[in-house]
Amino acid sequence: MTQVRLGRKIPPAFSLDVEFSIPPGVTALYGPPEAGKTLILESIAGLTLPDSGRILLDDAILFDAEAGVDVPARIRHCGYVGQHDALFPHMTLRQNVAFPARCWPRLERRRRVAEMIEKFQLTDAASSRPRELSPAQKLRGAIARALVGAPKLLLLDDRAIDEPLLREVRAASPAAVLLVARDLDLCCAAADQLIVLAAGRIAQRGAPRQVASQPESVDAARLLGYPNLFSGTIAALDPGRDSSRLEFADFALTGPYLPGHFRGDRVSAAIRAEDLRVHSGGLEPPPNSVSAQLVRVSHGARAVRLEFSSGIFADVSREEFARQKDNRTWQVEFPPEALRIIS
Repeated sequence: MTQVRLGRKIPPAFSLDVEFSIPPGVTALYGPPEAGKTLILESIAGLTLPDSGRILLDDAILFDAEAGVDVPARIRHCGYVGQHDALFPHMTLRQNVAFPARCWPRLERRRRVAEMIEKFQLTDAASSRPRELSPAQKLRGAIARALVGAPKLLLLDDRAIDEPLLREVRAASPAAVLLVARDLDLCCAAADQLIVLAAGRIAQRGAPRQVASQPESVDAARLLGYPNLFSGTIAALDPGRDSSRLEFADFALTGPYLPGHFRGDRVSAAIRAEDLRVHSGGLEPPPNSVSAQLVRVSHGARAVRLEFSSGIFADVSREEFARQKDNRTWQVEFPPEALRIIS
């Protein structure tokens, strides 16, 4: 297991302060640009020198600021695939993959290279130079090159990686994977651990689906794609009915019971746009509904986003929007089970 504790200050404003472990499997770093994701990978790989901290890989110290230890990148047993294409342009793909395997005897080197090229479906492209390869082939070639030397940890930085390719990576090597990802769906589908970063700090970590469905802070909820965030007060608690009454600036809602809380406590509520339901205001309003004015309509690739007054956002299908677009008034329903309460 890899253990990482890093500190880095970059004037005038940014500082990195993180501590986490990387167990076997895939760990995903998720967060906005400039959150420190690439800096973490570069520090582990030995390409950037942190100001403080310690990095251990299977109990071997790679970096220790206090002890003055900084193991060179070439012997850290880390495979690194950066954001940009880094295959040597004057070499064929096969030569690129073979380059890190020079430490092996010739026959073993040839076996490893051939095996890695076959595993990543690059046999037909092996004699081509990088300029003749597609972006997908370049990415697969870079991963094959990173894995041919049998690293203990593979670092993948924000490339066009999908779930099938990650499965191929895990089948090709037992190395743990630290992945910088911008796709939360990929994190939930393929990662074993999710670390949410914000401004050089860890906002939340844990099993991906649990993190995505149970944000622990307003910052984490915002980063995880919750557009509906409301600050309010607990007006009533009813343990018998397993419910609470929450009052916000413009409306009140029924939510889940909140053990350990009291009337008057300040809380925040988060709910995903796709979990809201919209209805015509001319009908009998469903429970936990709010009357709202439609402010803006945005047509996305997979859904239509409706922006209402009071900062309420709902996503509906194109068919649903076509059916209701002529509503004169609107009711927005908040299913209590979909509300996430943040203390």
